[in-house]
Amino acid sequence: MDKPFLAKLRRIDPYVPGEQPQSDDIIKLNANENPYPPAPGVQEALRTFDASRLALYPDANGKALKTALANRFGVKPTQVFLGNGSDDVLALAFQSFFCSDEPILYPDITYSFYPVWCDLFRIPYETVPLDETFCVNVRDYDKPNGGIVLPNPNAPTGRGVSLDFLEDLLQHNADCVVIIDEAYVDFGAQSAVPLIEKYENLLVVQTMSKSRSLAGLRIGYALGSETLIATLEAVKNSYNSYTMDALALAAGEAAVADEAYFQDTCRKVMATRERTADALRELGFSVQPSLTNFLFVTHPTKKAPEIFEYLRQKNIFIRYFKLPRIDNYLRITVGTDEQMDRMLEALRAFL
Repeated sequence: MDKPFLAKLRRIDPYVPGEQPQSDDIIKLNANENPYPPAPGVQEALRTFDASRLALYPDANGKALKTALANRFGVKPTQVFLGNGSDDVLALAFQSFFCSDEPILYPDITYSFYPVWCDLFRIPYETVPLDETFCVNVRDYDKPNGGIVLPNPNAPTGRGVSLDFLEDLLQHNADCVVIIDEAYVDFGAQSAVPLIEKYENLLVVQTMSKSRSLAGLRIGYALGSETLIATLEAVKNSYNSYTMDALALAAGEAAVADEAYFQDTCRKVMATRERTADALRELGFSVQPSLTNFLFVTHPTKKAPEIFEYLRQKNIFIRYFKLPRIDNYLRITVGTDEQMDRMLEALRAFL
């Protein structure tokens, strides 16, 4: 049967998230989740939450959480934007700021949601190749563009850039919005937040999914000038005023309040990351320097798909990307010491 309406449907290749196996026997190292539970205050906030409040709409402005984040980062509440995870925030930012005919720029090896949004919102883009060591060259971005998106640290490579690098980038791109995606910044990288007051065109995007162990609640936020934040709010409110639910708002506020637990968890992840990196090098792996909660590795004799499938058979899930330049690399989330030891034991048996 002829179906002419099909020609009018949007056709797009969607983002593919890490596999979510539904078994307690799995060691799950494929989605960059935090292996530790949320802060005790978060658990208490959820335990004591008054369920009758769910009959009402949540605070559309998220005032309490915005205030907590503003105090934590030394900005005004009017410089904070909230969303359902950093993906929601980034999608709104793409719609809000990338509206010219010139292409936006981002690395050729990076978060695979960026091209999806460009295709969905019909934003022209150009990928900028990383060098042979997967590093970003700031001078590669000295060209006319409609905006820049730079993850710091980058994923899946794990590499980060310095604050001086970011300021150089901003100084040479004053006529467009520069988005720094800091999903992993809390694991050792330098944040661009101190540059917000100096550069009105800078938007910094962060998430509570990684370093604050709240991936299941989807809490993301952006920090920037009041001009950029007001634009984001206007775009959000043009189709959905309520982007975060009441439970997420309460948990997010509690997570921000427990700075000591947050810092301790990050230190644990970073210590396990370095110990695991050393052990993988002893097994012959080449391990990229990482400022994230994952490692990006390759082996000189064993192919990445072979290692991926072997570990999968052992109920150890890691991430493999069948993409140009990185199709012989694996991304391994940092779990607990016990989880990483089990993975290393399996690798020793395979190699």
